[in-house]
Amino acid sequence: MKKIIIISCLLLCGSSVFSQQLPHFSQYFLNDFLINPAVAGSRGYFEGVSTHRYQWEGITDAPRTYTLSVQGPSKNRKMGFGGYIFTDIVGPTRRTGIDLSYAYHLKINDKLKVSLGINAGLLQFMIDASKITLREQDDAVISNGVQSELVPDAGFGLFVYHKKYYFGFSAPQLLNTKVDLADAEEETEGTLPSHFFATAGYKFQVTESFIVEPIVFLKYVSPVPLQYEGTLKITYKERVWISGTYRDRDAITASLGFFLNKSFTVAYAHDFTTTNLKNYSNGSHELMIGARFYNKKKKEKTAPSIE
Repeated sequence: MKKIIIISCLLLCGSSVFSQQLPHFSQYFLNDFLINPAVAGSRGYFEGVSTHRYQWEGITDAPRTYTLSVQGPSKNRKMGFGGYIFTDIVGPTRRTGIDLSYAYHLKINDKLKVSLGINAGLLQFMIDASKITLREQDDAVISNGVQSELVPDAGFGLFVYHKKYYFGFSAPQLLNTKVDLADAEEETEGTLPSHFFATAGYKFQVTESFIVEPIVFLKYVSPVPLQYEGTLKITYKERVWISGTYRDRDAITASLGFFLNKSFTVAYAHDFTTTNLKNYSNGSHELMIGARFYNKKKKEKTAPSIE
C-alpha cells in the first residue's frame, strides 16, 4: 500500500507541492493566459511566450516544466483565441498537454471590459516503471516499461480588465478526470480535482518613469487550505522591471525582466525555498522569453501586461 501511495503522488502531484497537481509558475503575472483562458485577446496583440522552469535545484529528479503559448484577439477585438502545450516531468513521470482557448470580450465602457473564456484539451500521463526501484519486486503495481493514459480536460475563466487594473477568476480541471496507470487489482485510481484561481492587480503611476503594481494570486483545491501569493512589481520607463513575491508555505521569489526591443522580452526568476526543502535544494529557476506581434496599423494595449 505504501508503494501505491508513492506512485500515486509521483503521478498526480506535478511540479508544485504534493497537494497541488497543476504546475505553478513564479512569473504567472507575465503570462496569466496559462491560468485563465479569458485573458486570450485582452491585450490587442498576439503574444507568444516560452517558459522553462527547473524546480528545487540540487534534488535528483526534481520537477522540470516547459510551456509554449500563443494568444491574441480577432480583428474586431470582440473575441480572443489561444493555445498552449506543456510538459511537466517529475522523476519517472511525465505529464504532457495541449490546450485551446476561446474568449468573448464585452465592452462595459470606454475603459473597462469583461471577458468570458473556455478552454479544452488533452492530457497524457506517462510513467516509466524501469526508473522505479521497489522493495518488493514481485508486488507489481505497474508493469515494467512505459505506461500511459490520455484523458480530456476543460475549464473556464472570467477576466475584468482596465488599463490600470484587472481581476480574474478561473477554474481548470473541471471534468474531475480519473487517471489509473497501475496494473494491480487494488484500487489505485486517482482523480484530477478542480482548481480555483483568483488574480488581481493595480498599476500606480508613482512618477513619470516608475510604475508600482501590487498583485494578488489565490489558489484553492480541495481539501488543501487556500494558498496565496503576493507580488510587488516595479517597472522603469516601461522597459525594465523587478518584482518580489511571497508564496504562502512555499517560497520567496525575486525576478528581473526587460524588453530587448519593442517586441521581445526576457525575464528570469529565482525561488528561495522557505520549507524544509531549503536544506537540500538551492531553490528554483524560471526563464521566460516572449514575443509580441502587433497590428501594423495600431499598437495599443487594453489590459495590464508585462510592461
